Formats: sequence, structure tokens, C-alpha cells
Amino acid sequence: MDAPSDTLRLDRRRAAIIGAARHLFIEQGYERTTLGQIVTRAGGSLATVYKLFGNKDGLLEAVIRENVASGETLVRDAEAAQLSPADTLRRIAEGLHEQFLDPEVIALVRIVIARSISEPQFARQFFERTANRTRDAIAALFARWQGGGVAMNGSPEFLAEMFMGLFVSDLQTQAISHGAAGGQMPERLHDRTDFFIRAADLSSKTHR
Repeated sequence: MDAPSDTLRLDRRRAAIIGAARHLFIEQGYERTTLGQIVTRAGGSLATVYKLFGNKDGLLEAVIRENVASGETLVRDAEAAQLSPADTLRRIAEGLHEQFLDPEVIALVRIVIARSISEPQFARQFFERTANRTRDAIAALFARWQGGGVAMNGSPEFLAEMFMGLFVSDLQTQAISHGAAGGQMPERLHDRTDFFIRAADLSSKTHR
């Protein structure tokens, strides 16, 4: 069994390697980045990289897993605030917009899209861990509201899918266009969120 100091040292080395890989993947692209460049920036050795991640693909998976999270925690925290359904959705919308449209997240999604051509399973796993888990958390929130007597225009699953469309489409557009589509203004997000709230018939509903 490794001594605690050895485990801590390995954890720090792992974090340094992931950080260096993230920066290099974003700066110069996944394909053009070598493990040697990552080791040079992070310190350590190639042997440590192979020990911790197996290969470059395993390192990319670790970067994605640690830097592109789902919105489950955000949904849970918004619900815990005990706001009205409309205000809860506005809070979730603002949080997801900030999280999913972060420039580094967009850059990593661009890598996932490129790799999906040769590694479709990798792309499926990425969206399962991010967008799909967030959608499921939102559907569960709608279901709890519905179970508590809040009427809404649509099933929890349908409404969650429509709500997620506010962010996933922008994320994919920004990743593919490399910014040519322009940024998303806060006013546009608010307008789209309020349109969704009205369409779902949640404008005047209260939390129970």
C-alpha cells in the first residue's frame, strides 16, 4: 500500500498533467499535442502518464471528465433555494449558460466533435455525462413539481428536452462556427427562457 505522502504526490502529479494537457489541447489542438509536450509543461515523466492514464486517449477522457461537468449540482442547488418554478428555471438557465458556453468548454466540445468521426462511442459517452445527465436532472425536477400539484403544459421529459435545447444548440453552434455565429447576449437568454416558461405554463405557478 502506498504511503499517504506518495498518494498525495501522485494526486498532485495527476492534476498537473491534466492541467497541462487541457491547456495544450485547447491552445494547439488534440492531434498536434504530444505526450512529450504535456510532460514538459507538467513535469514528471512519460512513465507516469502511462501509469495514470494509459495513453493519450485516456488522458483526453480525464481532461473531459474533470473539466466538463453535467449540470446536476446546479439544478439541485437551484431547487434548494425554494423559489417559484419560473425563478428556479431562470437561475438554472443562467447557470447552464455560463457553464456550457465557457470558452474552454466550447474548445473541448470542438475536440469531441472532431473525434466523434473516428470514435463515436467517445462522443456518446461525453454527451451522456454532460447534456443527458443535465436533461434527466431537469426532467426529475419537473416531475417533482408535477407530483406536488404544479400543472404544466407538457410532460417532464418533453419539457426538459426543450429546456436543454436552449443551451445545447448554442454550445454546438459555437463549437462548430469557432465564434463566427457571434456570442449569446444575456438579454437573448432571458427572452428565450421567459418564452419557454410561458409556453410551459409556469409563469404564475408557485413552489409548494
